Amino acid sequence: MPKIAAVILAAGKGTRMHSDRPKVLQRVLAQPMLAYVHAALRPVFGDTIWTVVGHQARMVKAALPDARFAFQAEQLGTGHAVVQALPEIIACGCERVFVVNGDVPLLTGDTVRDFLRRAEGADLAFATLELENPAAYGRVVRAGGQIRAVVEKRDYDADRYGQEPHEVNAGMYVFDLQVAQRLLPHLTSENSSGEYYITDMVALALAEGCSVRGIACGHDADLLGVNTPRELARVEELLRSRVVARLLECGVIVHAPDLVRVSPGACVEPGAELSGPCEISGDTLIERGARIAAHCIVRDSVIGVEAEIRSFSHIEGARVGTAAIVGPFARLRPGAVLEDTAHAGNFVEVKNARLGKGAKANHLTYLGDAEVGAGANIGAGTITCNYDGTRKHKTTIGERAFIGSNTSLVAPVSIGENALIGAGSVITKDVLDGELAVARGKQKNMARILPH
Repeated sequence: MPKIAAVILAAGKGTRMHSDRPKVLQRVLAQPMLAYVHAALRPVFGDTIWTVVGHQARMVKAALPDARFAFQAEQLGTGHAVVQALPEIIACGCERVFVVNGDVPLLTGDTVRDFLRRAEGADLAFATLELENPAAYGRVVRAGGQIRAVVEKRDYDADRYGQEPHEVNAGMYVFDLQVAQRLLPHLTSENSSGEYYITDMVALALAEGCSVRGIACGHDADLLGVNTPRELARVEELLRSRVVARLLECGVIVHAPDLVRVSPGACVEPGAELSGPCEISGDTLIERGARIAAHCIVRDSVIGVEAEIRSFSHIEGARVGTAAIVGPFARLRPGAVLEDTAHAGNFVEVKNARLGKGAKANHLTYLGDAEVGAGANIGAGTITCNYDGTRKHKTTIGERAFIGSNTSLVAPVSIGENALIGAGSVITKDVLDGELAVARGKQKNMARILPH
């Protein structure tokens, strides 16, 4: 097969989304649409993928820092966008060019491979869909079953082309590089949008006697584009239901499956248990036997074997060990680590801190920039005072230490093994192994004067 370069069209504003964020960065299951398109193309094209950016290009590049880009300074249409990528494509020695819109998050590598296989031998080929409601898609014009043109919705003239068809352009193309080099300079902006359409290449190619193929993909949802909030919601729900169905087939226990949201990049092992509503996203691993209760959010985290995440907990960038317990109403922030059988209970927040094996912080506690030894017990209302207004400082708590309720540990400070801190203390100095520390004012009981 000739070497093929891929071009993703991602320069447009997406005005129908009514958002300041570029359309291709709108999120589907917590990931930008454009990331899904890249993930689908990478196994097929390797590193010969160029993304054409324009509107808020810096933001798009930041979302995909490892991608290759071509820049479209003015958004003058899809045909003009392809022209911007041609110099890079020519330089890489590719013979054919694959083009797809950046707003098709359901696209899969298998769909792309099948399209390329069916397009072999054609000078130019494009995918089509049959839609009951064609909306704003470009209409495919045929005569006697043969392709004649692709006409954008706003330019469709029923007197010239006949009744509007339900076959539409799906926004996926492949063509010979030499054909593109000949035809692209002949595109014009003589249309209602004043833009250079890639779809006009179809009529130009036919006029030259090129082989043009419209590859019917039926009602394939993989090629559905997103232009409005309603379409975004529809595509997201399709993807969500696919992911949950796959989890069920693989042996994941899912309660209230219609309320469970798992991004495709997350891994949930067979035997894990999810209860909706919950959201699992990013680079997350839920290991076998782990249980995620309702109303939990887990992002970019590892939840270990037989761990239990109780309701209304929020976990991001954290690691939870085997048989550890989190929540309810707990928050684990980036850098939080709970080793095996550790507990972080209700209204406990952990940030950039490690709880050793079997350590417990069961109530109303903040642990930031801390190291808590195995078997230590952190009483309710304990706070590590880790920030002095300029820098963060570390608190170290030794194994089997007991921190009484309502204690403030002013970092940097170290509490030794088996040390005991009296409730209500403000600890500013290190406490050695086995010591008892009490730092609070002396209680005074005085006669109470009652009003007459």
